[in-house]
Amino acid sequence: MASSKLKSLYQETIVPKLVSQFQYTNVHQAPKVIKVTINRGLGEAAQNAKALEASLAEIALISGQKPVVTRAKKAIAGFKIRQGMPVGIMVTLRGDKMYAFLDRLINLSLPRIRDFRGISPKSFDGRGNYTLGVREQLIFPEVEYDNVDQVRGMDISIITTAKSDEEGRALLKEMGMPFREN
Repeated sequence: MASSKLKSLYQETIVPKLVSQFQYTNVHQAPKVIKVTINRGLGEAAQNAKALEASLAEIALISGQKPVVTRAKKAIAGFKIRQGMPVGIMVTLRGDKMYAFLDRLINLSLPRIRDFRGISPKSFDGRGNYTLGVREQLIFPEVEYDNVDQVRGMDISIITTAKSDEEGRALLKEMGMPFREN
């Protein structure tokens, strides 16, 4: 698989920029994206096996990798959930697949969101990791409207080696993440 343009952009231009911006003594101190996890909670999967199948196919299409089914750790009677029931799906992307996915997310999918004014710069966790909630899967060009049985969202977490939110924000901004100006 050919190295994505985002990966080469990161190595050639983003790293030197971050090194000068934060006065690192070593290029390896520059923050980098380690992995991207895509997670979708499926409350209805317990009663509806079709929803689980459709979601698995959809996330596999979007990420280019087969997702795993996450199961309930313990029973919750109020939600009619027993231990071991499927409650969601997730996929972890690393390496070239991760860069390819981020490239598509930043350049194709996010601009397709209705009334899009940028993503919130506040969704960092304090350690430079960023989580973004997507309300519908239709923003991804791989998903065809006719094949969607129900509009479902997902959470996309971008895990970085950044030590602070400021470093993580600088890294993602250089990668082209469209942060909203407050």
